[in-house]
Amino acid sequence: MARKNYVEKIAIVGAGGRIGKHITNSLLATGKHTITALTRPGSNPILPSDVTVLKVDYNNNDSLVHALRGQDVLIIILNISAPPETQHNLITAAATAGVRWILPSEFGGDPFDPRKGEDTLIGAGKAQFREHIQRLGCNYVGIACGFWYEFSIGGGPNRFGFDFEEKRVIMMDGGGTRISTSTMPMVGRAVAALLSLRISRDDHDQDQDQDGGKGSGGGGGGASLEDFKNKAVYISSFTLSQQDMLQSILRVTGTKPEDWTITHTTAKQRWKSGQEMLKDGNMAGLVRLSYARAFFPDDPEDFEASKGLDNEVLGLVQEDLDEFTRIGMDTNLTHVK
Repeated sequence: MARKNYVEKIAIVGAGGRIGKHITNSLLATGKHTITALTRPGSNPILPSDVTVLKVDYNNNDSLVHALRGQDVLIIILNISAPPETQHNLITAAATAGVRWILPSEFGGDPFDPRKGEDTLIGAGKAQFREHIQRLGCNYVGIACGFWYEFSIGGGPNRFGFDFEEKRVIMMDGGGTRISTSTMPMVGRAVAALLSLRISRDDHDQDQDQDGGKGSGGGGGGASLEDFKNKAVYISSFTLSQQDMLQSILRVTGTKPEDWTITHTTAKQRWKSGQEMLKDGNMAGLVRLSYARAFFPDDPEDFEASKGLDNEVLGLVQEDLDEFTRIGMDTNLTHVK
């Protein structure tokens, strides 16, 4: 019997969460997948009726293996505060259950940028999960999407520097450094498009596309999931600066630049101040230093410039910046006085 060349059964940890619900809905919208949500016994997430919900004990290998048996893909979406052993246990059980593909809890910065990983204090931790996946004989794909735009724009000054209630802006290096950002629906559509690709190209496709790169889709054969094996998918809704964000905010709110109080610093100073906050036990410092690091003028988190984007390969359409600025403000219950 020929091996199927597509993934069908997908298990998700965190299916009802902030980003998980977008991934779940986008996967269901393709009509190509069956979705199983793994949740803790005491958790009751609101999920679409066609999602199968299985209660599992994340510390019990037998429970996890039983739930993952027969799945083609495991998507792990964990809160940053989740114990590291949770993801380790999920990966180990997935390998035992024969799950071939794992999307680890990597929905943000470039997983293959060691300098930024070190500067934001999370790179080494994520790398060991990728290594664990490969060591067990499975494949991973990281989703490099940058910061979630609508989540970040209205999330307070420690993120993109905006305080809507006080109409204040903290500009780093003049606000001209451009970074990659993605909306949460874009992340969902990207994951769905990725997992809707055939697993591998046939020999004819590979012969024609021998000079093509990752996900190049050359030779008329289109991209395959294996093009991204043990790599990252690089996507971005908007590559933009703080000044670009401010212009969007002015359009959405009907305000003028003179209505806002603008203060200035540098991204490196901002990053250092986040470190000091963290040393004093203020976890908001981790947020501040992570966002500030993306805006370093000499090394910004700009996938379009550094790696190239996979938007076209995945068929992702351009979104409207002002629409998501408005969503971000509404979601975060902020307003302009």
